[in-house]
Amino acid sequence: MPVERWTASQVLALAPDAGSARGARAVAGAGSWDGGGVSGELLWGSCRGSGTRPYQACVDLSGPAYRCSCPSRKFPCKHALGLMLRWATGEVEEAQAPAWVREWQQAREARASRAAARPADEAAPSGPVDVAAAERRAAQRAERVAGGVAELDRWLLDQLTHGLAAVEPAGDGPFEAMAARLVDAQAPGLAEAVRRAGRAVGVGPRWAERLLARLAALRLLVTGHARLAELPDGLAATVRSRIGFPVSTEQVLAGPPVRDRWQVVGQSHSADERLLTRRTWLLGAAGGRPALVLAFAPLGRSLPPEAPPGTAFEADLCFYPGAAPVRAVVAARHGEPAPIDAPAGARSVREALAGVAALRAADPWLGDVPVLLRDVRPAGTDRLVDADRDALDLRPGPEPPWWLLAVSGGAPLTVAGELGASGLRVLSAWPSGPGERFAAAPPGADDPAADGEARAHPQLPADLVSAALVGTGRRPWGGGPVAVGGRELTVAGGATGAAALLDAAAVAVAYRQSGPVPVAGAVADEPAGPETRPVVPPAAAARLDRLLRGTGVPGGPGTATDLLDGWLRAAAERGFRVPADALPALLDRGHRHTALRPAVALLAGRRGAWLAERRPEWAYLRVESADAAQPRPDDWETGTPGERVAFLTALRRRDPAAGLDLLTATFDAEAPDDRARLLRALAEGLGPADEPLLERALRDRRAEVRAGAAELLAALPGSRLTARMAARATAAVRVEHRALGRDRWVVDPPAEFDPGLRRDGVTPPARGTDARAELLVEVVARTPLSTWTALADRSPAQVLAMPVTEAWAPALRRGLTRAAVAAGDAEWAQALAGTAERGRPVGPDDDLVTLAARGLLPAEWVATHLVPALARDPGVARRVLAGVPTPWPEPVARAVYAAVEAVARAGTFSWQLRELCALAATGMPVAWAPPLARLAEGLTARAPDKRAGALVTTLAAALTFRHDMTEELR
Repeated sequence: MPVERWTASQVLALAPDAGSARGARAVAGAGSWDGGGVSGELLWGSCRGSGTRPYQACVDLSGPAYRCSCPSRKFPCKHALGLMLRWATGEVEEAQAPAWVREWQQAREARASRAAARPADEAAPSGPVDVAAAERRAAQRAERVAGGVAELDRWLLDQLTHGLAAVEPAGDGPFEAMAARLVDAQAPGLAEAVRRAGRAVGVGPRWAERLLARLAALRLLVTGHARLAELPDGLAATVRSRIGFPVSTEQVLAGPPVRDRWQVVGQSHSADERLLTRRTWLLGAAGGRPALVLAFAPLGRSLPPEAPPGTAFEADLCFYPGAAPVRAVVAARHGEPAPIDAPAGARSVREALAGVAALRAADPWLGDVPVLLRDVRPAGTDRLVDADRDALDLRPGPEPPWWLLAVSGGAPLTVAGELGASGLRVLSAWPSGPGERFAAAPPGADDPAADGEARAHPQLPADLVSAALVGTGRRPWGGGPVAVGGRELTVAGGATGAAALLDAAAVAVAYRQSGPVPVAGAVADEPAGPETRPVVPPAAAARLDRLLRGTGVPGGPGTATDLLDGWLRAAAERGFRVPADALPALLDRGHRHTALRPAVALLAGRRGAWLAERRPEWAYLRVESADAAQPRPDDWETGTPGERVAFLTALRRRDPAAGLDLLTATFDAEAPDDRARLLRALAEGLGPADEPLLERALRDRRAEVRAGAAELLAALPGSRLTARMAARATAAVRVEHRALGRDRWVVDPPAEFDPGLRRDGVTPPARGTDARAELLVEVVARTPLSTWTALADRSPAQVLAMPVTEAWAPALRRGLTRAAVAAGDAEWAQALAGTAERGRPVGPDDDLVTLAARGLLPAEWVATHLVPALARDPGVARRVLAGVPTPWPEPVARAVYAAVEAVARAGTFSWQLRELCALAATGMPVAWAPPLARLAEGLTARAPDKRAGALVTTLAAALTFRHDMTEELR
């Protein structure tokens, strides 16, 4: 039967390590796969690798179980994971399983049948269970455990007698030796606790304090074991489980079931050298009871699928026995998981901590405890504050939880997380704003290395810690009450020496853990301003996630980056903004790719600017143009640089004179960078009235300000700058009228770089270049093109047809090309292109490439003259086609298709075909997907082992992807 589709997070949770997850993302693109399909519970595909034959990967989704022909020893390998990622994102279609997949499934079923039959035929007991033998085995184990506990007690007293300072030189070696003896004594829980204590030796500041706390917890277990018969049943069960006495699943399921609608409020993963562990926290919607469901798998194996966070399901749970039973087993499900808008049972910080205190008072060895907090807001990057101004510290990690701040934006949230000694690790968040969506901590945010354990301090009394460091052999511990948190706690038992010190530390630790108090009077951050744009539709948001991750995108991460640019521009044009939880990844992308920043600034909204104030890498967002369509009245006085530019631009659009007056009044007092940015707003409604301010800006000390003013003055007809440039140009280039032969241009470039050129925005020629030629280019580029037609009394084409002094002809042509680009003059652009020799080789710095890249040449001309260079030099073609509006006009699309077909059928230039397909993936009209798919089928049928068919298949898939991407944004 069909299997419900997993999420990408569920798939990546099966990865045996981080490297396998990265490899899976890399091979998840359609370009890596020759074929595949899904049929019921079977998923399969052929992935190209470094060898000549593709790897055959298949997955039984009901297990899951995996098979791959690659040599990897990891299970699942990156190919199986990549295949599941493609299935999770809808890239794999229904198909009939091939023979090799069916044979694998039949072999697995046969092995399962033999395994099921073997216990009945060979190992099933023929008579009743030997109760006496079982009791003897239990008594023997109890005796061995008792011996191990007694040895541990003596070892603990030795550590405190000699002092913890003597422990540091030996490191964790003695702890490993003691743990090994406890394993032999069949007390694995104690063994693991001893190992964990040894990991604190010499690690981080105040390590002795943390080590003492862990040794005290062990002493508490030793004491509990000695009084096991006197303890209440629940506490006795807790002590036995902490020591390592097993409780079978059958025993748990025999207990009373608890039925409720269980909300999946969080999930975390961890791995050690042997085991992969998943912790799923549930909260009963009706009873408010927390439950922890654990799943384990050896490294190299996968964890079974589980209901994802943010959903709820009806089920019966059975809890492991204990004083504070939290761990549970799902006994029976009564329906499928369904998303929840907001979980029931959220509490204030103080109420949640009271619940934690009750659990830890019952079980002093309890580790992380689930909390569900309502109406909390961030205070900086390390605290959450509720409506009563009670705060809870966040667990330190490699970096602040930007995803959580993005989802909040300073507004109230409902959050779920694990509360431990080092603070709260937030696992899930439900925002309260309209259009916002549930967000889970991204992969890596729950990394065990990020739990901040090395910085967690139990805050034991200083006299306890100092006595433990020196040792009771040198400084006897006098006993008596222990002062903790302003209270004096009595230590019962009457022990002396090292035992009394450990008992006192155990009391202090238990009190600290069971009585956490919030930080009162905290102040939350001011929230971000109200958003003016709606969030993209859910389907578009899901596609953005794929583009940002680079998974499930035809062509892989490279194509994903190109398609992301198109997605951002389309979403910005349609007036959308991105979901809040996508902001950190999007702002990181804008930090790395400057071309994306204008669109990112629009799509990030007020919340993006709010985040940018908190991280230097995102500060670029504050100086990018904001949404000029929705300026606020106070933006000019209090807004970010980008918002001030947007305000001035909008004002210039409505009233150019008012905008000029506003800028003139503050121009000299503005910071240099702001002067350069604000000056650009004068391009909106540029007119003669702006010339005095622009001329004043030409005298600015900052080169960027002078350059911006010169650019605007060069675009202002009749400006004094263009007159000065025209005078320089006509002094350097003149018409020579000849009685015999054609008139010609005689060129004598400027001899030196003078202060007047610097004032008018010209930069000095670089060393190693022909200075006179470069000055000629700069002067001509800033001279109105009408100067030349008037001087020669000819049309642009006739001006260009006149002979030129040979040595300076290239420089003159470059200057004219730049002038045509700056003016956007299509007549001059086509005249420049028309005088070029048709069919000649085109280089990356050719004038035609420059003109085409600015979109000044007709598509038909580009298709006829420049697209033939595609097959010869895709690098040049990339620059040319970058200026052709997308989707490309039909003449260009036909020419590119012809080039793709020619190179693919030649079968000898795979790198050229790859470049062509990468270009076409973002520029080819989506209507070309079917012809490309047919071309791919023909190429594959003719040469199945060649990559040409696969590359064209990926191109067709990319066009389909673009089509769907555009439709989702409508």
